[in-house]
Amino acid sequence: MNGVVSLLAGVVFGLALAAPPGPMNAIIAEESAWRGWLAGVTAGLGAASADAVFFVLAYLGIVSVVESLPALRAAMVGLGGVLMLYFAYGAANGVRASFRPGGGSRPVADDGKGFRKAFVLALTNPYQVLFWLTVGVGLLRPGTLDVLSWLPLVGADLAGTFLVTTGSPALIVGFFAGIGVWITGFPASIVLAERRIETLAPVIAALSAVVLAGFGVYFLYDAGSFVSAAIA
Repeated sequence: MNGVVSLLAGVVFGLALAAPPGPMNAIIAEESAWRGWLAGVTAGLGAASADAVFFVLAYLGIVSVVESLPALRAAMVGLGGVLMLYFAYGAANGVRASFRPGGGSRPVADDGKGFRKAFVLALTNPYQVLFWLTVGVGLLRPGTLDVLSWLPLVGADLAGTFLVTTGSPALIVGFFAGIGVWITGFPASIVLAERRIETLAPVIAALSAVVLAGFGVYFLYDAGSFVSAAIA
């Protein structure tokens, strides 16, 4: 019974972390709207693959190197910011193309770019590294996890209501299963909505560009703060 509870807790936790708006979901939404469900899922698998890499590195203790080397962390933040601005530019170009006479050339096939974009962005996302340095490592070690406290908006109110034992394989399996539910269900909802509203794809691309550009600027600012602190 404890194994089932840990599995379900892992699913909830995985969903809670995968669902909030951010650069990964911006890419998944853009790929889903322009190229279809499979492309959206493929992009989601890119982000999930990065989590799997971090999981292995956290298990081996290697991910802690990033925390011990501020210069490396600053470089990761800066690189992530540059990449997000680059992908934001690509999304904005997609919006402009959709308004050309004849609607431009709208891509429909999954070319694997979404996977590569999400994977690289996730690997250079310092906050994803920090998650595996803190909470992620906690999932691997025997202890307790306050699952609902990590839910967006309502987490503070639900803190302490759902505690599970960590260090369980069922919890890890459930965690990645929750991510899997999101990266398959979210693209499906985008595709369904886009079929009902044919003009939704350019809107999603525009929102994706805004989200990616916003995070890109923030990451570059963050990297600049690291450098300024190091010089001071």
